[in-house]
Amino acid sequence: MPIYTNTSYAAKNVGTSASTLTTVAASTTAAIASLIVTNTTSSPITTSVYFTRSGVDYYIAYQSTVPVGGSLECIQGNRPVLIASDALKVLTSVASSADAIASVLLAA
Repeated sequence: MPIYTNTSYAAKNVGTSASTLTTVAASTTAAIASLIVTNTTSSPITTSVYFTRSGVDYYIAYQSTVPVGGSLECIQGNRPVLIASDALKVLTSVASSADAIASVLLAA
């Protein structure tokens, strides 16, 4: 019987190079309950959220605009499930321009 654990992963000062929020451990699945990207700059930015599986990127949000002082909830309601070795990533159009947090249910 699987053991379920609620957890969260965060990244500070996300920028133009992808920040990995988490990589799913072996023998584990991760249901993403929520993922929020917050603009911390004085200009609008764009953000992309995706996961990498077997070297292929799958986008959840692609170049979505986040207004000044605003947030974008990229995942709400639907819960994408990641499998072992999948990496959840976020990037933005401007260096050090956002913070990101993901709420995740792990099953191991």
